[in-house]
Amino acid sequence: MDTEFLNAMAAAGLAPVKPLALPEGRIVRFRVQGDKAGSRNGWAVLHQHPIPAGVFGSWKTGEQHTWKATTNETATPAERAELQRKLHAAQQARAAEEARVRAEAAARALKLWSGAKPATDDHPYLRAKGVHAYGLRALRDQLMVPARDADGRLHTLQFIGPDGSKRFLTGGRIAGCYYAIGRPDDALLLAEGYATAATLHQATGRAVAVCFNCGNLIAVARSLRAKFPRLRFVVCADNDAGTPGNPGLKAAHEAARAIGAGVAFPSFEGVAHV
Repeated sequence: MDTEFLNAMAAAGLAPVKPLALPEGRIVRFRVQGDKAGSRNGWAVLHQHPIPAGVFGSWKTGEQHTWKATTNETATPAERAELQRKLHAAQQARAAEEARVRAEAAARALKLWSGAKPATDDHPYLRAKGVHAYGLRALRDQLMVPARDADGRLHTLQFIGPDGSKRFLTGGRIAGCYYAIGRPDDALLLAEGYATAATLHQATGRAVAVCFNCGNLIAVARSLRAKFPRLRFVVCADNDAGTPGNPGLKAAHEAARAIGAGVAFPSFEGVAHV
């Protein structure tokens, strides 16, 4: 049944890069095909008895899937109860492992951040984008952008190379975390990347939250709306006009609807507001 389970993982877009051993009832971490080298965002737990079943997912995307083998045999009430118990135990093991991984990443992020020097505007990426290093720090040639939750706790770091390449500290929490540029007064802007957020801050003087990617916009929006219930929010979208479905604009509108915010996005003619 390992093969059927692995096929289900592949069908969900979570196939492991290397062959995966699945010990009975033990959580296994692995690198998902398409993820960066060295990462282990995928996880899986498989039980063979009484009915082959398991749970798998990705800490990177937050998704979770349950699988059960197809069989012509009818399970007894005791077998069904045992299956539910094991699936529940698998989910608890996943949650405990995720908490451990997140805690280790947060501790590493704090150590790296505390030992780093302030970044300067001379960094090649900042010069290319024409923006300042608002509170950033540097590790060798890498800029570091801290990702914090609404309570200010550091969870992970984004590293930006001189060529603009970006990566996150492995295992760190991203969902709902952001980097704040400026202090909000009567309005707060939300943007995906650091360069866009810094440009907005320089142009408007407004506080901006860096959400890191479009998939994180809605989580950050809800978190900040809870923190600042009376503020006016504007979601400043990346207009991915050349990408099917325009994920940047779609995510911005979803986030705006979730918190009652406006949306601003660039167009070929200038800046459009809706």
